[in-house]
Amino acid sequence: MTAQPEYLPNGRGAAIPGIPHTINAIGDALSGTERARFYTEVLAAEEQIVPAVMRRWWKTAMLNRAPGVERSRANATAGRNLVSVDELADRIEGGGR
Repeated sequence: MTAQPEYLPNGRGAAIPGIPHTINAIGDALSGTERARFYTEVLAAEEQIVPAVMRRWWKTAMLNRAPGVERSRANATAGRNLVSVDELADRIEGGGR
């Protein structure tokens, strides 16, 4: 058995509830269209591929919970307030790279 975090930090001191790494929990955390795509992919995947499909969709589900995700996606689509990968890594790591 592995331990599942109840909360993961979001970088601003607040916490985002963690999603268990199970097919049902991931599916429940996704929106309708994403949920359907997730179940289609995971049910069609060969045994050795299932963990990778679950990890990818778990990341999507967790990102969907991030505060300000809609604003962030709108900015990205419009090309506003973009940051480089290095700047993002610095923010996550606390600077000083």
